[in-house]
Amino acid sequence: MAADGLTTLRSSYGPKDTMSRLEAEVKARGMTVFARIDHAAGAAGVALSLRPTELLIFGNGKAGTPLMQTVQTTGIDLPLKALVWEDASGATWLSYNDPAWLAQRHGVAGETETVIGMMSKALDAVAQAAISST
Repeated sequence: MAADGLTTLRSSYGPKDTMSRLEAEVKARGMTVFARIDHAAGAAGVALSLRPTELLIFGNGKAGTPLMQTVQTTGIDLPLKALVWEDASGATWLSYNDPAWLAQRHGVAGETETVIGMMSKALDAVAQAAISST
């Protein structure tokens, strides 16, 4: 499941529980949840089927704004997003864009490297909290 800059982790929980755990962890860390989008419900609304697939859009203005101040096009990839989805075998996965890859994509460097590192650590921590049973 390799794609440029995409981190994909297997969850110990089902799709709804994984997404709820992710959302709770994001909020517990003081980040803002901007939207929770249920793609499967959208598909059902147009008489199409889709395995469970939900997107969480979230972030922290103190982390994202410096990146946009440096290279404004990073705003196309911010706020952060995480996708929880179920594959054909019934396994649940959590996928997100690696902040370091986003920085490279937009040519962000220099003084924002610390911010990128903090974003990466925070994103990994919320993802691990959402998928891990320990």
